[in-house]
Amino acid sequence: MQFTDSHCHLDDIAFSEQLPALLSQCQQLAINRIIVPSISPDNFTQVLSLAKRYSGNLTGPLKDNPIKIYPCLGIHPWFLQKLNDSHLEQLNDAVIKARDKIIAIGEIGIDGAIAKNAAAHGQTPEDNLHHQQHFFDYQLNLAKQQDLPVIVHHRQSHDKIMPFLKRYQLERKGIIHGFSGSYQQAKGYIDLGFKLGVGSTITYSRAKKTINTLKRLPLESLVLETDAPSMPLSREVTAKDVLTSNQGTEQENIDEIASSPANSPANSPINLIKIFEVLSSIRPESLEEIANQLEHNIEQIFFI
Repeated sequence: MQFTDSHCHLDDIAFSEQLPALLSQCQQLAINRIIVPSISPDNFTQVLSLAKRYSGNLTGPLKDNPIKIYPCLGIHPWFLQKLNDSHLEQLNDAVIKARDKIIAIGEIGIDGAIAKNAAAHGQTPEDNLHHQQHFFDYQLNLAKQQDLPVIVHHRQSHDKIMPFLKRYQLERKGIIHGFSGSYQQAKGYIDLGFKLGVGSTITYSRAKKTINTLKRLPLESLVLETDAPSMPLSREVTAKDVLTSNQGTEQENIDEIASSPANSPANSPINLIKIFEVLSSIRPESLEEIANQLEHNIEQIFFI
C-alpha cells in the first residue's frame, strides 16, 4: 500500500530542523507523496524551494528517498487582512512563472468564523466577507485560466463557497480540504466533481455528523490529509472511542481541533497512517481496496 498526504504545510517552521528525518519516517510508512499548499505571498518562495530541494534531487539530503513533494500556490483566507489587489497580481505572476512546477491553486477559500470576528480587526463582518469573496473569486478564475485544480478551505462557509464553485465549473475540480459537514453538503461538492479531504476530524469522538457522512459517501470521493502541523489527532483515536462516544457537539469538535492547544500532540505527515486506520474502521472495504482507491483519487485530481 502507498499513501499521499494531500495537504501538509511542510514549510512551517515547526518542521525546519527535523525535516530530513521526518521524510525518512514517511518513506518507511509508504507515504511517498506530500502536497504542500502555500498560504500567502510570504511563503510562495519557501514552498517552491522546499519541493525543489527534497523532490527528485539526487544530490540532496534525501538522495535515496523516493518521496515527492508537490507545491501549490494560493492565498489563505486567514491572511487577507493587510492584502490587496497587488498581492493577487503577485500570485498571478508567481503561478505563471512556476506553472510547470505547481499542481494546484491553494490553499484558498472562505472562512465564516473569521468574518464573524472581524470587529477585532476593525472591520464589519460584511466587509470582511466581501474581501474574502473577492480573493476567492480571483483565485478560482486564475485556476480556470491555468487549468489547475484548487484546494479549498472552509469553515462555517459551505453556503458561501458552493455558488462560486458552481459558477466556475472548473475542469480540473479539486479538494474540499478538511471536510466536515453533513451528507447533503458533501454530496453537493461531489456532484460538482470535487473530492473531500479526510483528516484528523474523524479521530475526534464528537465528530458524529462528519463520521456518519464519511461512512455513506463513495470511496471514490475521498482523499487523505493531515494539515500538519495544525489539526492534531485526538488523544482518543481508537475505533471504539470514535464510534461510541456521544459527548459534545460537532461544532465543539471542530473548534477544539482548530484551536490546537499548546499541550496537544504535535501533528505531522506520519499521522496520515492513523487517519487511514480510523477511516478504514468505519468503511466496509478492505484496507487494500481503500488504500488503492484513495491513491487513484489523487491521480485523478492532480496527475491525469
